[in-house]
Amino acid sequence: MDNESQEVRQFTVPPSAAGQRLDRWLTDQFEEESRSAIQRWISEGLVTVDGKHPGKAGIPLEAAAVIEVVEPPAPVETALRPEDIPLNIIFEDNNLLVIDKPAGLVVHPGPGHPTGTLANAVLHHCSELEGIGGEKRPGIVHRLDRGTSGLIVVAKNDASMRLLQEQFADRTVYKEYLALLEGRVEPPRGRIDAPVGRHPTRRQRMAVLPAPAGPGGTAGRGRQAAGAREAVTEYECLQVYEDQSSGQTARFSLVRAVLHTGRTHQIRVHFAWRKHPVAGDTEYGYKRPRLSLKRPFLHAHRLGLRLPGTEEQRVFESPLPAELQHILDRLGE
Repeated sequence: MDNESQEVRQFTVPPSAAGQRLDRWLTDQFEEESRSAIQRWISEGLVTVDGKHPGKAGIPLEAAAVIEVVEPPAPVETALRPEDIPLNIIFEDNNLLVIDKPAGLVVHPGPGHPTGTLANAVLHHCSELEGIGGEKRPGIVHRLDRGTSGLIVVAKNDASMRLLQEQFADRTVYKEYLALLEGRVEPPRGRIDAPVGRHPTRRQRMAVLPAPAGPGGTAGRGRQAAGAREAVTEYECLQVYEDQSSGQTARFSLVRAVLHTGRTHQIRVHFAWRKHPVAGDTEYGYKRPRLSLKRPFLHAHRLGLRLPGTEEQRVFESPLPAELQHILDRLGE
């Protein structure tokens, strides 16, 4: 790390501080910083005790020990601007937020959506955001499609971002969705293992690229198309509904889907490939939905992960939004 342009502060531990935890004592010296920020500095090698990097943030101090701290530069402003957009925050600490995102809210600015996103809203909510990669911006670890509602986790700092990214990469994050699918799903419980990649001609869409390998809907284990990435979805059918409001019987299956990978549009693509598109999904399913849906019936219901800083395993849950529950109530009548 290049520290030439960063301020180095030096402290000598007084006898009265002997035995105190390193991170706690430094938090008293840097009153404007949170304890989690100090712990992050220690883990990133910005703190030395008698010329050595401490192995843990909680080591006991000795009197007369010399502590040097390389203060990281303040995060620079980013092009992202804070916007006062309401957020339904399920959980928040110094390291992350778990947010219940409504359908219609884009997660991050992009073409066609330069403002009005979840990232803009988080930046407004966290006015003292520590930032990611030296920029004052939230850490978007994973995403939900614009039309998908439910739980999403956002990191507040680099250390939390890295730990969350590692959990997603190691597939230790539990991601459970509720989806209403067109038709009766058979078999009622199963696993879809079919690589997903960019559609070869319709570049805005994703697709299962290899050819199916027979009954059961499982992709072949041989060569996969260029650009395809492994995608695995497990599912269980919870309820089958019949709708006769149009004069003809239409069946729908409510399924619980658990993602073992996180490919773009994975659930929507996998079930459309199995001829059971998500109800209300006009991109991968019927152009004119048979139910009065203005969005895909897809909701990120449960999210389980280890909390940065404490390593506590937590599972968060979001109930179905009212407009989706109304559909099920009507179908169940």
